[in-house]
Amino acid sequence: MDIDVATLEVINNTTEERFEAVLGESLGMIEYYRLPGVYVFTHTEVPREYSGRGIADRLAYVALETAIAEDQKIVPDCPFVKKYLQRHPEYDRLVVALPEED
Repeated sequence: MDIDVATLEVINNTTEERFEAVLGESLGMIEYYRLPGVYVFTHTEVPREYSGRGIADRLAYVALETAIAEDQKIVPDCPFVKKYLQRHPEYDRLVVALPEED
């Protein structure tokens, strides 16, 4: 399947708690859970047959831009999101630590 990553539609599926893009019969996704004012990104997955095309970058971009639009912070608990942030320091202002549990 030919994919134009720049126009790939990524939606925030709040019911499933993931940003997702339909890739043929599969999904690419960044999973998260919510805390007050925070998205905690836990896992990024792109089907093997679609790897290396920039799809995970597109997912991360949309997820981070959504956090900005919603005035939310993020916790990058996902290795891919951490790597993405290293390449895109303009998002550093969004990053917070997980609150300590009592």
